[in-house]
Amino acid sequence: MIGAGREDKADNDLFYTCSLIEYIARKTKNLRSDVVAKLGRDRLDRIYNLADVYHCDNIDRVSDDFIKEANIEDGDFDNVSECMYAIPSYWDIGKVYKRLIKKVATDKDENTIDALIDVYNSFISPKIDDYNSSVYYENPSYIYESYKNGELL
Repeated sequence: MIGAGREDKADNDLFYTCSLIEYIARKTKNLRSDVVAKLGRDRLDRIYNLADVYHCDNIDRVSDDFIKEANIEDGDFDNVSECMYAIPSYWDIGKVYKRLIKKVATDKDENTIDALIDVYNSFISPKIDDYNSSVYYENPSYIYESYKNGELL
């Protein structure tokens, strides 16, 4: 169902969820898979289901709440400071993950949160998160086919 925006509500909710994961990961300097693991399925489900509510609040405050609630400690993965080129925004990366997760969920006939967990724990996640490579701005079909084949094509 199309809501007031240009995209389906579920797509917008997934976009926000992925962007929040990216925001938390950057803020705490953790791998995205580690943030997903620490948040856990129940919190991810809550974020996804209440994304329209969380989106109305400041993402910095929302991220702080989830960092505290999930006891996410600072790590040492800093792909932002290691980036030698223009740094994509957390919204940009959220969109990349949203497109991939949506395609995975549809093609596997899988729940969105299960697909999210699968994608963030796959080989493609560190490839997307390497901002010195071209993967994050590749064609969504290329990213999906690489994910499906278990290696970059």
